[in-house]
Amino acid sequence: MDTQILIVLAILAVTVILLTFDLFRLDLVALLCLLALGWSGVLTPTEALSGFSSHAVIAMLAVMILSRGIAVTGMMDRFARALSQRVEGHGRRAVSVLSGAIGLLSGLIQNIGAAAMFLPGVLGVSRRTRIPPSSLIMPIGFAAILGGTLTMVGSGPLILTNDLLSHARLAPYGLFSVTPVGLALLAAGILYFVFFGEFVLPVRESSVAGASPQQKLIEALHVPHHIRHYVIPQESPLVGKTSEQCGAWDEYGINFLSLSRKRGVIYAPCRDTRFAAGHGVAILGEEENILRFAREFTLTPRHNPGEGSGLGDPARSGFAEVIIPPRSEMVGQSLREYSLRRRHEVEPVMLISRGEEIHGDFSDHHMESGDTLVVFGLWEKIGDLGAGNDFVVATPFKVEKTRKGKSLTAALCFLFAVGLALSGSSIAVAFLTGAVAMVVTGVLGIEEAYRAVEWKVVFLLAGLIPLGFAMQKSGAAEFLATAVMGKISGMPSVVLLLAVALLATLFSIFMSNVGAVVVLAPLVISMAGIGGLDPRPLVLLAAVCAANSFMLPTHQVNALLMSAGGYRNRDYLRAGGGMTVVFLLIVVPLFYLFYI
Repeated sequence: MDTQILIVLAILAVTVILLTFDLFRLDLVALLCLLALGWSGVLTPTEALSGFSSHAVIAMLAVMILSRGIAVTGMMDRFARALSQRVEGHGRRAVSVLSGAIGLLSGLIQNIGAAAMFLPGVLGVSRRTRIPPSSLIMPIGFAAILGGTLTMVGSGPLILTNDLLSHARLAPYGLFSVTPVGLALLAAGILYFVFFGEFVLPVRESSVAGASPQQKLIEALHVPHHIRHYVIPQESPLVGKTSEQCGAWDEYGINFLSLSRKRGVIYAPCRDTRFAAGHGVAILGEEENILRFAREFTLTPRHNPGEGSGLGDPARSGFAEVIIPPRSEMVGQSLREYSLRRRHEVEPVMLISRGEEIHGDFSDHHMESGDTLVVFGLWEKIGDLGAGNDFVVATPFKVEKTRKGKSLTAALCFLFAVGLALSGSSIAVAFLTGAVAMVVTGVLGIEEAYRAVEWKVVFLLAGLIPLGFAMQKSGAAEFLATAVMGKISGMPSVVLLLAVALLATLFSIFMSNVGAVVVLAPLVISMAGIGGLDPRPLVLLAAVCAANSFMLPTHQVNALLMSAGGYRNRDYLRAGGGMTVVFLLIVVPLFYLFYI
């Protein structure tokens, strides 16, 4: 065996071990691999650093910027609000609906672009439905990869397939030649997570030490945090009453966060506001107290809270501690006299005065310097509260104002990039053009575009891409493929199909899926000639199985979503191992029955 082949296989083995057992960060492992290839002499310095200029890395960087542009306009957030109303409380339904949508989209645009476009919306659904992100992000990532097998333009390997066939003077495939297989794979992937997701997916529970400031405040002060939306019917005893008259604070321990009517939404309605039939109300309190109040006042649950739904979204609203400074106008005044609700549209939930926690109705308590109010409201309202001299907001929060006026511009930039890619332009150049267009048109600032890039993912891909090149240059890939193919010569055609599928799967896990197809195509064509089979289906099979890359986060989609889901390598091994087997069990029989 050639010395360079031994060196590359050794570097490959060490890289796999480091990636599998989480011994170092992924990006550090990739850089160590890159340096090992360079210092060993397998690759020249230019070849070792070529990953940083690869189309895959540039495309990944560009879609991160495009995704950020889509997110800041609020388009995906509005999608998430609409979708979460249909899947609220149903984890399986959320997985199936989201996975189906992103899978179908991936059949028309590159799966990495579809994943980046959906990620902000998926995180929004997670916040609103309280389904952990780790239970949603991996399924939609796998669905995006599987959706790439729906058409011949859904993934890089399939786009490349017709070029490889043309070079071998073989007839190309039509746009939808692979669609039956892609539909079967997408359906299987969705069903896999619907029925087995709870067993294979991690659930990342935040510890108190790692909890958000919002969680820490709720746990430390035992603040009631359940929010329910209702409509007041004509026959309700609440009609004509005010918050004070119905005993909301003292008798039930609840707070009214909003009151919606035809003319709009009133946040933190004043104590003298009278309720009327048809009004929608958002109620904060302990679950049993809210249910008792709703039952005794015959309120009707509201499943579509509309604008008031932002009150249940941690990205748009929450609790905050506000301190009364010495020069505040509030010193010596009560909440009633100051008209806190009318002025600032926030709801006071608790008062801490001289170390004592005061709940219920404390509207007539005269405030002292150093008193602390716990209020609930929209972050933008709480931000306005802290902008003056009367309050100091002690709870950290971030208000991200959406640029709704740029929604159409952002959508056009994204569609322009997709259109360029579909028209035959380089995917990397097409998406980078769209990303730059977002900066030029003012959707994003240039500094914001830089911050949108997940550099860990960039270095991961840039470090591992040279490994695929080294396997081709040294002959290691051909050595492995030829060794396997030599053992199955003369066996039934289904064995040949399984071998091609396994090789493509193995190569795609540790090298770029496009590189796997480039390496395998000539070998597969030769083996088909020896076995007396049509080589076209075998090349197509290799291209489809290049998508069977689930056991490690080396696929571009998995690399992009890994941080957002908080996943580790072993999470992909557990969930991806089962998905890899399901993939092979579907693809090989379908090709054997309908393509060979």
